[in-house]
Amino acid sequence: MKHKFMKTLIISLLAMVLVVTGCSTGGSSDSSKGTTEKKVVEGLPDSIKNKDNIKVMVIRKIGGDDHTAQFLAGAKQEGESMGITVDTYTANGDTAKFHDAIAQAVDKKYDGIIISHGDDAATVDEVKKIVDKGIPVVTFDSNDGLKNVPGVTLTSQDDEELARQTLDNLIKEKGENAKIVYLWVDGFPPMVRRNNVYQEVLKKYPGIVEVERFGVAAGDTSVQTQNAVSAMLTKHKKGEIDAVFAAWDAFAIGATRAIKEAGRDEIQIYGIDVSNSDLQLMQEKGSPWVSTAAVDPKMIGAVNVRILLNKIAGEETPATYDLEANLITQDKLKDSKDPVNMVNLANIVPGWGQTDAFMTDWMKALKDAYKK
Repeated sequence: MKHKFMKTLIISLLAMVLVVTGCSTGGSSDSSKGTTEKKVVEGLPDSIKNKDNIKVMVIRKIGGDDHTAQFLAGAKQEGESMGITVDTYTANGDTAKFHDAIAQAVDKKYDGIIISHGDDAATVDEVKKIVDKGIPVVTFDSNDGLKNVPGVTLTSQDDEELARQTLDNLIKEKGENAKIVYLWVDGFPPMVRRNNVYQEVLKKYPGIVEVERFGVAAGDTSVQTQNAVSAMLTKHKKGEIDAVFAAWDAFAIGATRAIKEAGRDEIQIYGIDVSNSDLQLMQEKGSPWVSTAAVDPKMIGAVNVRILLNKIAGEETPATYDLEANLITQDKLKDSKDPVNMVNLANIVPGWGQTDAFMTDWMKALKDAYKK
């Protein structure tokens, strides 16, 4: 009887611990408990110098992919290199949790907020309220309506150029009469911009045939895409599909797996975005993924932090800013003697991951002061 009572007590206590500690489907990083010791640095703007500890929050609606992880890592590393606390949160596509995170960030009185993939009108309304409270905001790949909110900078990858580089390479290799499967999903600003270029290409090359078009944005996009492409391949025999245009690397990952499993090596994939796992797939023997156009996601996170710090400092910032795109081909990857990853990608793509955009002299001074 005593043994049974003790077992019940232990189970109850464990349940209490789980309730107290909590569990979230979103990924978060809160470093507010361990603030960096402030150092004396000459030449800082007054609004930077007079703050004891600057804290910023990065909130991203989508998640569960390597691009998100690298984006957040880039933001965090850039801030911490200057003694700035950077907390991060990913809602993994959950709209309610995304907006709740924004409300909590305002309540916690962060010095600035970065919002990624806020694609709906509600994000615009929330950002207006944040700005009215005097909190500066930078957004990435978010609703175009944010351009009309005074003081907000809307950043993005140069999505038109990403799509253009990928499609130009596809047509160069597959011809003006290529039979294409288009992997795409509506409702996201970057996808809309990429689709606009795709529609222009279809008009320019009327011989191109779109065999099928589909796509879904979810926590398991690559898995769902793999299943959908596998099913599609059973409907189309060899010769009916020349290429896949994947407007997101999560689509390209799923398509690559499906095509390899089906042994359909006559089909090549032309994608957008890049990560370590993407590069690994592209370098596998017999990989159908032959090129991808991308911007370094870590650099995107870093640049967004710099813009936000300029805002906190009271310095002028633009309403919009596009980050330059690069084309990465399988042929270039094969030329490397060593396996290519996000770190050494700069060896085959000059300038990859490097930019002085929005880097001020006082930021350089902070980096020197907090250099480990």
